[in-house]
Amino acid sequence: MHDIRLIRDDPAAFDAALAKRGVAPASAALLALDEARRALITEAQTAQARRNEASKAIGAAKARRDDPTDLLAEVAELKERLPAIAAEEKAVGETLTAALAAIPNLPLADVPRGADEDDNVLVATHGTQPAFAFTPKEHDAIGPALGLDFETGAAMSGARFTLVRGHAAKLHRALGQFMLDTLTAEHGYEEAIPPLLVRDEALFGTGQLPKFAEDQFRTTDGRWLIPTAEVPLTNIVAGKILSEAELPLRFAALTACFRSEAGAAGRDTRGFIRQHQFEKVEMVSIVAPEKSEAEHERMTACAEGILTALGLPFRRMKLCTGDMGFTAARTYDLEVWLPGQGRYREISSCSTCTDFQARRMNARYRPAEEKGTRFVHTLNGSGLAVGRTLVAVLENYQQEDGSVAVPEVLKPYLKGLNRLEPK
Repeated sequence: MHDIRLIRDDPAAFDAALAKRGVAPASAALLALDEARRALITEAQTAQARRNEASKAIGAAKARRDDPTDLLAEVAELKERLPAIAAEEKAVGETLTAALAAIPNLPLADVPRGADEDDNVLVATHGTQPAFAFTPKEHDAIGPALGLDFETGAAMSGARFTLVRGHAAKLHRALGQFMLDTLTAEHGYEEAIPPLLVRDEALFGTGQLPKFAEDQFRTTDGRWLIPTAEVPLTNIVAGKILSEAELPLRFAALTACFRSEAGAAGRDTRGFIRQHQFEKVEMVSIVAPEKSEAEHERMTACAEGILTALGLPFRRMKLCTGDMGFTAARTYDLEVWLPGQGRYREISSCSTCTDFQARRMNARYRPAEEKGTRFVHTLNGSGLAVGRTLVAVLENYQQEDGSVAVPEVLKPYLKGLNRLEPK
């Protein structure tokens, strides 16, 4: 959500920032609504003041035995008019709020301008791509013999659902536990088990509603299945005023996630890359504004550390304005190398949202030795998407006989198992 006061102060700068994201100028329409709302507020205040003044004059007229008929008529008219003004002001205010809520976050100055993923900028490449003495296979060719049962999952639930069993299930569980253990033990994230069902307000706060309702699953009682643990973890501070001493807050959760993928029709219909139901370890940070730049780098480094520990080659990309998410002011994508596909694929997105989400959910903190409050800054990142990490391990650690070597850091989670053998 944007601050209308900042738009008033510099509408040209606001429109210029929107232009970087390919969004049409909006300041004129927003300021017209704002002016209309403020005019109605002034009109209501003036009418109320006149009503009070006239009411006093009626008392004085009666004391003088003067005829108060005209004053009584005026007060009656004002009494009738005030609710109408209030209703009109409320309607205009709601229209303004809805208009502000539909506009994406403004990109930070260092975000490259671009139209889509082809304009993203490479920041760094890490690790060495494995060399094979055979032609590496894609995960959907390796996975079925290890327990990725695409056919049964689709038979019971439809497309983009997979039954995971046997070795694949064990590997999947080991990956999620390793990620969560790393973030909590080494990086100070507080582990959480959040609700998987949330109300409208929670999805509005993190920016999925109202714009992206079609990408969500809704239950018959009107709640929503979470698309990511970012939603409940960020909403921990919704409507709260924190003390500065409480910051930063860092949360991590391993949860199931649910996405209808309405905006991804036809993409990755094979395999385990893009599912309606998947597991992900999510990181969320709540910080003071002056700390958010460093926190963004810290969070991204945490995700990178997990990939490095798993021995997976990857690269960091800075997303351009046309490829960033709705709430992001800057996003780093981590893309893991998949030798079967012969390309890098996204495995984590780490974003700083500045105060955009905090304004939507009214999350504030009170700086030390200051009377007022400020909005916190929120950040979120994948640490990592478990299913996509499983895909990366299958493809990077595959052997010619169809088995898959186990990364060293996962062996304790698999009781020392060195290799997953196909059945």
